[in-house]
Amino acid sequence: MKLEKSIELYTRGKRHLVGAVNSPVRAFKSVGGVPIFIERAKGSKIYDVDGNEYIDFVLSYGPMILGHRNGVVEKTIKKYMKNGYTFGASTKGEIIMAEMVCDAFPGMDKVRFVNSGTEAVLSAIRLARAYTGKNKIIKFAGCYHGHSDALLVAAGSGLATLSIPGSKGVPDEAVKNTLIAEFNNIKSVENHIRKGGIAAVIIEPIAGNMGVIQPDKKFIKELRELTKDNDVLLIADEVMTGFRSQYGGAQELLGFEADITCLGKVVGGGFPVGAYGARNEIMEMVSPLGDMYQAGTLSGNPIAMACGIATLKELKKQNPYKDFEKTAAFLEREMKSAAKKNGIDLQVNRFGSMINPFFTKTRVVDFKTAQTSDTKKFKTFFWKMMENGVFLPPSQFESWFLGTAMTKRDIYKVRSAIQIAMKAVADKFNK
Repeated sequence: MKLEKSIELYTRGKRHLVGAVNSPVRAFKSVGGVPIFIERAKGSKIYDVDGNEYIDFVLSYGPMILGHRNGVVEKTIKKYMKNGYTFGASTKGEIIMAEMVCDAFPGMDKVRFVNSGTEAVLSAIRLARAYTGKNKIIKFAGCYHGHSDALLVAAGSGLATLSIPGSKGVPDEAVKNTLIAEFNNIKSVENHIRKGGIAAVIIEPIAGNMGVIQPDKKFIKELRELTKDNDVLLIADEVMTGFRSQYGGAQELLGFEADITCLGKVVGGGFPVGAYGARNEIMEMVSPLGDMYQAGTLSGNPIAMACGIATLKELKKQNPYKDFEKTAAFLEREMKSAAKKNGIDLQVNRFGSMINPFFTKTRVVDFKTAQTSDTKKFKTFFWKMMENGVFLPPSQFESWFLGTAMTKRDIYKVRSAIQIAMKAVADKFNK
């Protein structure tokens, strides 16, 4: 595995880029070594500047669900680019895209497009506060909702009671109204709601930034009932899960309906698109209909809308979700089998087209149990997978993503890489 050109670019990039990257996970801090610099991608494959070919399980952290440079999507983008890139005015594409998104999410009457998942979430929080007239927000330890100040909160030692800024530059005042609860623990939510003043609870229906973690059916049912009974809005952050496990949201599969839904990633098909939507009475609080102000020069960008529309149309046509489930189940079996053969403790969590392993004997159901995973073992596993042509997120706590462009040949190659990587972990740690 050659890395000379990536090393050269990393050294060069450090001069004018922070850490030579524009998003922290790309720096490979969790797994060590030099970050990989990508040159191009096509279908299920991604290629770095040194010419190494990988089967891509990062998929730009989710958006490239149809694989890279899907023919139909690319043709659509080129067609719309001929008309111009951005106008600062409304276009027909925004209306078409809004109709498609609202049709896919029961209970969503109106949607507002923005430019990122972070922007969608911070707007949804503002909207919840405007609608309820209350200020406090409950989030769950380990759930990531973007880098806005109010949600960059670390659990610390006071998991269910204290809100401590998780980043320098975030003042205590910015998070004083953000309360932390435990994923899959309804009592931790009840304790906060009992004290009053809660505008909303925000949750990733399927957590993806502490690894893939599903909510217990009883927990999610009780959470919806608890919020309704106490006039608290429930916000579903489906930036990662929207259109990933079915055409629509994970909410429907889990059997609940949020008051506000946030979207991103797949809905933009690879372009910067976020969205938040809700029923009419809530969304009509948003300017220009209401007094909750939110705006964006590039929101509803015509090229991004065209890409999103083409992606959603292709997804609806292909309906790949049963195939995703079969592939994920196969990968789970292969990882568990290879781990058992090599005497390695392993848990594998998955939901639809999202999957990842944890190097622990503990069942992973929340942030605390996710942290029992042996990250040193993951580091060895990660680099062996890379050496054998499989591009994974460079973090134990990031989901892997499946795409429709992956072939049976790709998956069998991944199986071989898993067997080699698990043996490497055993050789290094089982002494």
